[in-house]
Amino acid sequence: MTTESAGEPIRRAGRRRQTRAALSAVVILALAACGGTSSSEEPARSLTLYTCLSDESIQPIITAFRVRDDGGRVDLFRAPTGELNARVAADARSGGLKADVIWGCDPLTVQAFVDQDLVGGWTPPDAAAIPAKFRTDDYVGAHVLYMVALHRTDVPAPRSWADLAGGDYGTVAVPDPSVAASAFGTLGWFAASPQYGVGFYADLKRNGAVQVKTPDDVTTGVAQGLYDAGITTATSAYAAKDDGSPVDVVWPQPGAVAIYGPVALATHSAGSEVAKSFISFVVGTDGQKVLAKSGAYPTLPGVGGPTVPDGAPVVTPDWAAIGADKDAILADYQQVFGG
Repeated sequence: MTTESAGEPIRRAGRRRQTRAALSAVVILALAACGGTSSSEEPARSLTLYTCLSDESIQPIITAFRVRDDGGRVDLFRAPTGELNARVAADARSGGLKADVIWGCDPLTVQAFVDQDLVGGWTPPDAAAIPAKFRTDDYVGAHVLYMVALHRTDVPAPRSWADLAGGDYGTVAVPDPSVAASAFGTLGWFAASPQYGVGFYADLKRNGAVQVKTPDDVTTGVAQGLYDAGITTATSAYAAKDDGSPVDVVWPQPGAVAIYGPVALATHSAGSEVAKSFISFVVGTDGQKVLAKSGAYPTLPGVGGPTVPDGAPVVTPDWAAIGADKDAILADYQQVFGG
């Protein structure tokens, strides 16, 4: 056998390896062109959401958005407003906001983020269907919290807010306005009311009222018999009643305090189509219906939701005035219940 004839099988084997390598390269390029790898797609179809909305309401929204054609994965951070503010502040100290979307529980909180240039600058075109009182050029109200009175069925129903401070109840529970945005909005409304003022809280305290952390803590305490009555959200109060707790719900005169929760796009996520799609879904008809079915009060008219009793009175805080005096209002309150 000559040297030339012995090397021929080696050359043929080399050509076959080269051919297989070339084919493999073609397949890989074809898969990449067709989007065949999920790892490159995933970051483009995910977003991070910070919210104070209840788990019962936010999880159905996340589930519904995930399966939409324009949807994606939502990485969630959920906490009361005080903890949410702390998370945002920690982000700012460590390189910048990590959220793509913030869904707050009151306009003051979200406006503060706008003032820091963390969110804002965009709202979806369909936001025009949301009543003007629930939106600005930087954010759109997606839900409403109504602050109401909850009482045990073995004590008289308060007809007005003043009744809670009248001494007819063993213990009344109030949520902490430094923790829950809904509690601060309620405090702001009372502070601005000539009929009540922060003195309303002093009267409550004088008659044995206690401060707890959140509206849900108020509801739990009243349902368990720790307190006779308290100030909480309608959503939380009706949930306890529907679960069979010996409680009832009152929308006291002059009205339940309405506090809307805005959703806003992070400024660093201005180019994120999935984040914009999420906000559009949340404030659009489909998302508002999901929210209503979860037991939350939507802002879009005509999509259903929990019942507001016929003739139920409702009052709305002056958010601009409260925002201007926020620190003073909270300081006056803390003179009564402590920091």
